[in-house]
Amino acid sequence: MRCLLLPLLIIFSLEASAQCKTFRISTKGDTLDCLDMKGLKQGKWAIRVAPLRGNPGYEEEGLFINNLKEGTWRRFNLMEDLLAVENYRWGNKNGLCRYFTVAGLEREESWRAFNPGKAYDTLDVQDLKDPNKYEQVIVKTEASSLRHGTWKYYYPQTGYLLKSEKYILDKLQEPGAEDITKNLPRVNGANDTTKGKTMTLPEKPKPKEVTDFEKKTSGKKKKVRDGRTGG
Repeated sequence: MRCLLLPLLIIFSLEASAQCKTFRISTKGDTLDCLDMKGLKQGKWAIRVAPLRGNPGYEEEGLFINNLKEGTWRRFNLMEDLLAVENYRWGNKNGLCRYFTVAGLEREESWRAFNPGKAYDTLDVQDLKDPNKYEQVIVKTEASSLRHGTWKYYYPQTGYLLKSEKYILDKLQEPGAEDITKNLPRVNGANDTTKGKTMTLPEKPKPKEVTDFEKKTSGKKKKVRDGRTGG
């Protein structure tokens, strides 16, 4: 059986790398670090950054689509301890990003990426008084990514939550703060039918390359330590 599988893996790797100007093959037969004929990064990449001028080096792995990071990326120190799990869309941070020390989880960030191909985008805004209610507002895409959602900070050794912060459109929401979205146009204009109503927001589908990559790499990274101490 192994004799039959080896030629198939070789054929698959050759087909995958046929569109690459430069690439390398992993020990498992995967095509990595593909630069296409236009010089754009495509597919799975494993990047190693050496220490420089007192800055520690690191390794990161994830998926590129047309030279932009997409989906889940993981970063490790050179001892293979997990440092970060970040999510990207259009090359910008999007959704939950988590950061670790060798002792454990240090903080969680929430980001919202905007489509660089659109002048305006829609954003789901949680009602500050009722967390089960949302409105969709229209936002001019002047930034690539904004802090949007809850940020949490932990004491890594115990996992104790030290503090949490709420951001809307990159603005920190202090207790009693004015709703900064009230003057933004709603998706349905003046006759907004979403206001005050509970919405079930459909999850936007990920590109097929991302779902395939995340299935293959789920829970894998050499002998990965997740930064938590053993019990």
